[in-house]
Amino acid sequence: MLSGRVARTAAATACSALMGALLLPASTAHAAERTVNGGRLDWGIKSSFQRYVTGPIAQGNFTLQGGSATVGAGQFRFHSANGTYDPDTGAFRAGFSGGVRFTGHKKPNGDLQLDLTISRPTVRISGGSGTLYADMLSKELNTGKVTNTSQVPMASLNLSGVDMRGGGSPVALNGIPATLTAQGAKAFAGYYTAGTALDPVNLSADVAAAATRPAPEPSQETPPPGKKDEKADKDKAGADKKDEKSEKDGKGDKKPAAGRIEDAAVDWGVRRTFREYVNGSIANGEWKLTDGAQDGGALFRFPEGKGTYEKKALDATFTGTVRFSGDQGLDLTFSRVAVTTKGAKGTLFADVKNSAFHDAKVPLVTFDTAALKTSGGLVTITEAPAELTAQGSKAFGGMYKAGTRMDPVSLAVALDTKAELPALPDLGSDPSPSPAPEKSAEATPADQGDKTEKAAAAEDSSGFPAVPVAIGAGVLLLAALAFWFVRSRRAGTTDAG
Repeated sequence: MLSGRVARTAAATACSALMGALLLPASTAHAAERTVNGGRLDWGIKSSFQRYVTGPIAQGNFTLQGGSATVGAGQFRFHSANGTYDPDTGAFRAGFSGGVRFTGHKKPNGDLQLDLTISRPTVRISGGSGTLYADMLSKELNTGKVTNTSQVPMASLNLSGVDMRGGGSPVALNGIPATLTAQGAKAFAGYYTAGTALDPVNLSADVAAAATRPAPEPSQETPPPGKKDEKADKDKAGADKKDEKSEKDGKGDKKPAAGRIEDAAVDWGVRRTFREYVNGSIANGEWKLTDGAQDGGALFRFPEGKGTYEKKALDATFTGTVRFSGDQGLDLTFSRVAVTTKGAKGTLFADVKNSAFHDAKVPLVTFDTAALKTSGGLVTITEAPAELTAQGSKAFGGMYKAGTRMDPVSLAVALDTKAELPALPDLGSDPSPSPAPEKSAEATPADQGDKTEKAAAAEDSSGFPAVPVAIGAGVLLLAALAFWFVRSRRAGTTDAG
């Protein structure tokens, strides 16, 4: 019977198609791209270049910008990672804040022959290859021509043996070899040629958990026709009465009192070389923050400022204490930090205690207020150059002379309750110096829940695993088709006989 054969052929075709469909990869299991938010990049750029800049030939120095810091043996720490990460493909992008400026070869007229700034490094990884980009401002060695280029592909990263897929949080890369690119060599003002080995790169970036679908909100009962507007009118009338009562009681919105500070913070790192001395091999020391002081990597934040600000004149006190201790009799404490500004000059005070000195409100440094800005109820001074006072020199036990350049001072004063103070540099999880170099992309034990998130990502909105349920349904359908196929064949054999 031709009709029986056709039916059997159709059934076999359906079985094959169903099996093929069941064996196709489930596209719904693809993990969503995740957000990188917080982290740091530790990189010395090139150690021999650092030594050259600060050595007897160039007789120069380097200065930190944008909250960057120094860590370990000659590494610069860039902060506040921001970007994306795809755990399925391993694609990774993270941009970091901060910069470092190298200067040297100062001419008799004051001009600098060497002037190079590297800032805002970004790491991009895709398909097993990686590149480090950076903003680069440089002066050509021979001609003095200044070049300012944004996001130069500065270094290629050797990711041999590194599998970026499936990582949790934070994503960590340690000891990744870096090589100067042709574009990087050009932006490096000709000091090095393409292919030159740079210092290895270490980074750690926090990755946000995959977004989950929010539970549907319970539906609200729809009022009968004509009642909706009536209810809205009642609600509005009630709100109007509440506002009217607040105004009568004097509890309504008010403008801040003239000169009053709503909030304020001052950021100061004391002095980079002093911090390096404290935790270096000579002092073998440390610093401890108490009373609300916060560590921003290259600076200390003294928060909760109170006082007055009128006509660009500030008088404020802040909370927070920092104590430096170590060998060689090191024991120095700064507390009750205060700041005053008047005209083009600002002064930072603190209560000071050391082994031979204890005094209140000591004027430690003076700084320039020319860069003061006011916007949206927020007054800011960003990285104002600071110099040590004579009293400050005494507080340091004569370690530094009066007039010594100290770390810059940054200040933020909120005159309005809606104004927000700038955030501290975000170093991400475990803001400690990177461990010994190793080629690995790793997840911390704290993020073992990532496996659960991946399993959840493969489930549909009903909460049942999509693939196993589909396979189960397919098996039942195949069984039914097979039963029908055999029965049909038997019937066909009987008809033919």
